[in-house]
Amino acid sequence: MTEITTPLTTPLTEEIDLPAGTQVRLSGPIYTARDAAHLRLVEMLKAGQAPPFPFAGQVVFYAGPCPARPGTVCGPIGPTTSGRLDAYSPFLIERGLKYMIGKGSRSPEVAEAVIRHKGLYLVAIGGAAALMSRRVTSVELIAFEDLGPEAIHLLTVKDLPLVVALDAHGRDIYQR
Repeated sequence: MTEITTPLTTPLTEEIDLPAGTQVRLSGPIYTARDAAHLRLVEMLKAGQAPPFPFAGQVVFYAGPCPARPGTVCGPIGPTTSGRLDAYSPFLIERGLKYMIGKGSRSPEVAEAVIRHKGLYLVAIGGAAALMSRRVTSVELIAFEDLGPEAIHLLTVKDLPLVVALDAHGRDIYQR
């Protein structure tokens, strides 16, 4: 049986309407941000400062790349547990950062924000960080260098395998 996947290219547009359970292959630029970076983003926005990258249409990957070995673009990179970002996500979704990649289920507050703002939550395979790094074609530090692996990086990915976990209509693969 042939696996059917939907190609998806960033930046994403308002027309994205994929049902939960859809397998996708994501290509294009995405941003990494974990707990400490999310806290700083929220603090910046509350202080009236502009974020270090425009949110509209962008995807944030809850991950931190490990250092690259010689001859490689990116070290292992895998998703962190998304529940760790639930305290910050509704605030950021309301301000346009409504496309996310992580692992695990989300809180009802995040689900409500995704539905209200027509977002999308995608999940990556946990434990496959070395394999996922092979889908990264470039890495650039964008902000918060002092956070080390939790700094914000701009990754360019090619055919990153993901699954839609929570769609804009509230369908959730973790609730099935």
